[in-house]
Amino acid sequence: MGDVEQKRIAIVGLGYVGLPLAVEFGKKRTTVGFDLDPERIKDLRLFDDKTLEVDKQELRKADKLRFSSDISDLRDNEIYIITVPTPIDEVNRPDLSFITRATEMIGQVLAPGDLVIYESTVYPGCTEEICVPILERVSKLKFNQDFSCGYSPERVNPGDKVNTLTQIVKITSGSNDVAARMVDEIYSDIIEAGTFLAKSIQVAEAAKVIENTQRDLNIALTNELSVIFQRIGIDTIDVLEAAGSKWNFLPFRPGLVGGHCIGVDPYYLTHKAESLGYHPQVILAGRKINDSMAAYVAKNLVRLMLRNSIDTTSATVGIMGVTFKENCPDIRNSRIVDVIKELESWNIKVVVADPWADPLEVEESYGIKLGQVDHTHQVDSLVVAVGHDEYRSLSAKSLRDCCCGEKPVLADVKSLYDEKSLVAHNFSVFRL
Repeated sequence: MGDVEQKRIAIVGLGYVGLPLAVEFGKKRTTVGFDLDPERIKDLRLFDDKTLEVDKQELRKADKLRFSSDISDLRDNEIYIITVPTPIDEVNRPDLSFITRATEMIGQVLAPGDLVIYESTVYPGCTEEICVPILERVSKLKFNQDFSCGYSPERVNPGDKVNTLTQIVKITSGSNDVAARMVDEIYSDIIEAGTFLAKSIQVAEAAKVIENTQRDLNIALTNELSVIFQRIGIDTIDVLEAAGSKWNFLPFRPGLVGGHCIGVDPYYLTHKAESLGYHPQVILAGRKINDSMAAYVAKNLVRLMLRNSIDTTSATVGIMGVTFKENCPDIRNSRIVDVIKELESWNIKVVVADPWADPLEVEESYGIKLGQVDHTHQVDSLVVAVGHDEYRSLSAKSLRDCCCGEKPVLADVKSLYDEKSLVAHNFSVFRL
């Protein structure tokens, strides 16, 4: 235990989670940042992070960190931290392919006395039921005898420059008492906000999935309230602001729930529950509501367009924003894509713009070519889907200049604008 700070660390997976972690460790100890994508490694060696999570200055500070896509550079490390994606497949089942491949790779270089820590979101029991047997099989070593494991769930909030890695309390855990203390000590070295040592790996795994399941359900409630209030004929935001005058009212807002966490993690928990013979009702009901909101937005936009005598068969709708959240280039599990597909099912032409998204990544991931929506590239109606600063700063007049026709429709998904001002500029407005 006394020489934990001297142990060499390898971070496997250099995305939104792995890179900030590698940088913080690389400021203090010998660290290898590993990723299978050679282009990613090439960029990072030039101090260029395409995710925009770590700036050049911070990358330069990590003078003990080296980047590699060569598996031979993983050998001779003593601590391995796996931070690869754990998405869901097309039918909402956990996709463990990334984490199992990374585990097999670590198994090839694992040596007696090594520690393997997982940060990827999984269901309770996954580390010890799925990953550990792979490590044992590939390495020919014995779990909790020759090597040990830990779990410390990531709490990264992409695009957030305040609640960064070091400023968020880190949950830690280990497969035995010695491993648990070691994991906690390792993270305590870089996490200024402190750590919370969970009683077991399963407890830590469960804590991660319920953090986002709780948020998912609260957003689902506000989404359902939005549907109800629209039928009543009152504005959801007006209601929430009034209710928010009570000290213990939770300030959740309706919206499209995408990204790599809130829209994904609940399915890991429901998968585990169903494998044990229990069908979770509340969690899946929340998921069903949130997954339906993209179609709800599109249908309300079309309804207003038809009411305004806009010919949908020849109309063009501009979508402003395709990333899953504001001021961030992350397009993983973007629900705006579902809005686009729904509009295209009505034979409506869609033009998508986003100043933050990587055009090549958007096209490769979703088959969507980014375009322009402005006063020189006008559309018949607008969907402002993401609260980027560039969009928040737009006036009602600027938005109106993006549109042609007498009475365009504006779907203000994030409730960014003053509705009276929009109506004064002859918009028909829909917002959640």
